[in-house]
Amino acid sequence: MLKIENLNLKRGDKQIIKDMSFEVPDGEIFGVLGTNGAGKSSLAYILMGSSDYKPDSGKLIFNGIDITDKNMDERARLGITLAWQEPARFEGIPIIDFVLLGSKEKGHTLAESYMDNMRLTVSEYRTRQVDKTLSGGERKKIELASVLAMKPKLAILDEPDSGIDMLSQEAVINMIREIKSYGGSVILITHDEEVVKIADRSALMCSGLAFKVGKPKEIIEYYKEHCKPCPTKVYPAKGESK
Repeated sequence: MLKIENLNLKRGDKQIIKDMSFEVPDGEIFGVLGTNGAGKSSLAYILMGSSDYKPDSGKLIFNGIDITDKNMDERARLGITLAWQEPARFEGIPIIDFVLLGSKEKGHTLAESYMDNMRLTVSEYRTRQVDKTLSGGERKKIELASVLAMKPKLAILDEPDSGIDMLSQEAVINMIREIKSYGGSVILITHDEEVVKIADRSALMCSGLAFKVGKPKEIIEYYKEHCKPCPTKVYPAKGESK
């Protein structure tokens, strides 16, 4: 579904993404694990087509289409969506309408089912607005409900569990599995090794480089041993180059 080829991005004199390459097939949950500052959110913005994160070199191929130069709207129409680490601030929209903004199917009954999936009590949130009275965790769950309603081909989830409770984290996992169940793929970006356990494969990211790709167990073990105690420098395992 997605092929990333030798992706590079510099901002000012800082190299943010370095020669990144990996593939995500149909129906795969692909984890991207790394400490804060590793470049994970920058990768998410590049994949979604944010105008401030146009790569300096490399290619992005989605379902056989070169999307490297396509903008965010064009990528969204192809079936790519991003749940931001900090949910977007849409003020004054009824929550039940916000959930269906990007959905091809409409109807409040449908919206209520997605709200319920994300542990948003329908009777409480049906008539509320997206406004400053909502907590960060509530905004996150509302955004994730809207992602589920889109039925994306590729969902990029940037720290999807941040700011929400354990029960809602279970709902996030169920959401990811539902996307996979209809053949969609998920790129799950996180600094939490527990979250990445749901992935089929994972990449370990440090200083803009996805330098190790493998099964989650292998990636998590390396992350705990090398990355968590040292968030700015990669210590290669035996047989690996730095």
